[in-house]
Amino acid sequence: MNHIVEINEVDLCYEILGAEHQQTIVLISGLGSQMIRWDDTFCELLVQHGLRVIRFDNRDSGMSVFHSHKPLNFTGNHQTFFSKIKAEDIPYSLMDMAKDVIGLLDYLQIEKAHFAGRSMGGIIAQLLGSYYPERVLSLTIIMSTSLNPALPPSDPDVMAMMMKPSVDPIADKEGYIKDKLFFARRISGDLYKLDENLEREMIEEELTRSNTKDGIIRQLLAIATYRYDREVLTRIKIPTLVIHGTQDPIFHPDCGKDIADSIPDAQFILIEGMGHSIPPELYPSIYDQITELSPGVRA
Repeated sequence: MNHIVEINEVDLCYEILGAEHQQTIVLISGLGSQMIRWDDTFCELLVQHGLRVIRFDNRDSGMSVFHSHKPLNFTGNHQTFFSKIKAEDIPYSLMDMAKDVIGLLDYLQIEKAHFAGRSMGGIIAQLLGSYYPERVLSLTIIMSTSLNPALPPSDPDVMAMMMKPSVDPIADKEGYIKDKLFFARRISGDLYKLDENLEREMIEEELTRSNTKDGIIRQLLAIATYRYDREVLTRIKIPTLVIHGTQDPIFHPDCGKDIADSIPDAQFILIEGMGHSIPPELYPSIYDQITELSPGVRA
């Protein structure tokens, strides 16, 4: 069941699965993606093995509405817009998004939790581990980056797809879905075939849950204006697992290795054939890796 709570000028949508007495894991989604990308099957696997799961929509995605006092006045293509916007015009930062997570824990009266973040959610997880270590039991960082500017860039064709304006789903729903499916195929690894029927269902469900306009632009601005600082990572002393795919076209495998190399004693697992998605075939393996990270997680 979805719940809405106001935190930091955001109507934050979240869902809790599992018993209250169990240890809690908070799942943090990626750029523009909704909490349902941590799908029911994955969440139920965690619950069955002794975890209470909290998944939520980041601000400006899904049903989490950010009440902005600074309209973007977005026109034209993304690259032109990004080249002209000034730092003082940025609506919020990645740290603000991390504070949303802490605000949710405070509201739910949860002192500490495990965190798993995918893609942008992995960057937010790094901030939580560095700035709020007293709230974090363990970190799992999946297909993410430290945003170190020395790291390899995203594949050019994928970046172009991400930066071009989306098809309006109201005017052309089928065209919108077609574009999303093409992108999903492109970022999936070769060894794990995309289930296009399930992906279409997910895209359509996301459309029904989406309550924001230009949210992905504001999230991109938060990422683009983040200043890389290796000390953010070296300060993390919490048990940390970094998982990355060999065929990730958005964040090169070196991005995952950089995170693991920068966090003291972090474990790094490189998965052959995995792209910038988590194939259902890997759910049991990833669950095992998460629960082996910290003693006492398993039921």
